Amino acid sequence: MVVPVMSLGGKGVISVASHVIPQEMHDMVQYCLDNNYAEATKLQLKYLDLINDLFIEVNPIPVKEAMNLVGWNAGPCRLPLCEMTDEHKAKLTATLRKHGLIK
Repeated sequence: MVVPVMSLGGKGVISVASHVIPQEMHDMVQYCLDNNYAEATKLQLKYLDLINDLFIEVNPIPVKEAMNLVGWNAGPCRLPLCEMTDEHKAKLTATLRKHGLIK
């Protein structure tokens, strides 16, 4: 949670979501550094569903799937990791589509 951590003094984040929405995560952190928590919160809430979907399975499975879906070749997972379940892949795909990241 970027905004809560930074509002308590955090100086930045290591973000899984930044692999999928890099500009948005940059903007969110910059708003926090500029003490503009209102705008940072708007971004956090706008993308909260996507951020949550990137953790519906063990990291890095969902983020690799998301990157592949948006056209950035992240390749397949290596053992012992496996592909996402069809149910989770459908949920992630719908969320990416909702945010205009895929057609």
